[in-house]
Amino acid sequence: MSTASEINTMIREKALSVGFSRIGFTNPVLAETTRSFYSRFVEEHGYAGMHYLRRYAPERTDPGKLLPGVKTIIAVLLNYYPQIRIPEEDNFIISKYAYGEDHHIILKQRLQQLTSFMAAEWPGCTTRTFFDSGPVLEKMWAQRCGIGWQGKNTLLITKKGGSFFFIGIIFTDLESAPDAPETDHCGTCDRCLKACPTGALEKPYQLNISRCIAYQTIENKKQIPEEIRGKLKDRIFGCDICQDVCPYNRFAEPHRVPEFNPSPELVHRRKKEWLEFGEPDFNRIFRRTALSRTGYSALKRNILMGSCPAQADSPHRKPGK
Repeated sequence: MSTASEINTMIREKALSVGFSRIGFTNPVLAETTRSFYSRFVEEHGYAGMHYLRRYAPERTDPGKLLPGVKTIIAVLLNYYPQIRIPEEDNFIISKYAYGEDHHIILKQRLQQLTSFMAAEWPGCTTRTFFDSGPVLEKMWAQRCGIGWQGKNTLLITKKGGSFFFIGIIFTDLESAPDAPETDHCGTCDRCLKACPTGALEKPYQLNISRCIAYQTIENKKQIPEEIRGKLKDRIFGCDICQDVCPYNRFAEPHRVPEFNPSPELVHRRKKEWLEFGEPDFNRIFRRTALSRTGYSALKRNILMGSCPAQADSPHRKPGK
């Protein structure tokens, strides 16, 4: 029978071997302050149009509802800081996380490798994985696992690697040794708050989702509010501004995941090509990427908004009209 410490060591070694950058462990007990914060967030409709944040609130604040008998929560990070940068000059800008293949596919594959290893080593153990789509407070658990902290821009930051990471979470009934939670290292820095062009970071550690460029260009399928127009700074899918100015991202190193590299066609695309492309091009270029999530009509709306805001009042207008 493996000890809790031995379980940690074996899982940690396997996680690093399959390509994860960091891994940590914690117990599934949620602090009452976190429950209270999330309850206020829901009551004040802080979720904007992302109603699933309200609908699954009980599951987000009670790990036992997602995996009865859970004893350990494991958090892993997968680096996506680009090897190849898409030029921003004379270009519309997409978030770095969307350069290559949809990260859900890659994360799922690597988490399956890790949980398959756990099942082979400890037969009968139960696991459940989450990666950006389940009712789990990923950043909070990652901080509890000691692999980063939620910065003033509300994103998870690591001291030696910055914030360009995907988070994977594993619930298991294996009992491991919890790591020490990470502490806050933002200090007096407020670069992210000052850099946000829409004022979405109203206070340190507090994001107004409805003013976030990432929300408006990805999640919002309706009309982008007039007060946000003109502040997108050519961004048509996601943002990254608050990450780009973060001092800790000077330590970011390029990822080692070939699937995250952008296609040559995407690297060479400029505003002219973006304005001219149609739905067949969208389906061909972005079929296996995160951009497929927002859909052609919404992406075209964003492009038209960037080139001429007055032309993009309706998300349902026909391209070219």
